Amino acid sequence: MLAPSSPRKFMIFAVIAGALLVTLAVLFYQSLSGRQPAPDVTYVNLKGDKISAQSLRGKVVLVNFWATSCSTCVAEMPQMMATYNKYHAQGLEFVAVAMSYDPPNYVLNFVETRQLPFHVALDVQGKLAQSFGDVKLTPTTFVIDKQGKIVKRYVGQPSFAELHNLLEKELAI
Repeated sequence: MLAPSSPRKFMIFAVIAGALLVTLAVLFYQSLSGRQPAPDVTYVNLKGDKISAQSLRGKVVLVNFWATSCSTCVAEMPQMMATYNKYHAQGLEFVAVAMSYDPPNYVLNFVETRQLPFHVALDVQGKLAQSFGDVKLTPTTFVIDKQGKIVKRYVGQPSFAELHNLLEKELAI
């Protein structure tokens, strides 16, 4: 491709080419690191407290999309609680996001009867699931690093040994 003949056209060409190169460099870096920014959302827990993604910076965060009607979600919850209890003092935060179709009274009953120790948020309008790439399958769990980048996405129950190794690595950084 030949450069445009006039200086004005050349400047426009150079600016567009430069912007394209910067965009490609950013995309290439993100593909190498594998870490996309987590969505900048605000969770509202069952107590009505607002938890912003910004307020969680500096901590490793697990965001778990689940439902009381999901047998795998219910089965993994004791291990999720144990994971939270094991790593919370080292800087792990956990937000369990109940899917939009999950009746709030079912969620509240589940949280109270199992004494979940972490934040539980309702996603009544489905906006949180949409923000995380339109999550439809449960459980889906995201590991977010201290800088607010997604490290890993698990669809289905994670291998807890693998998850713990990943958490230990991220908490040590």
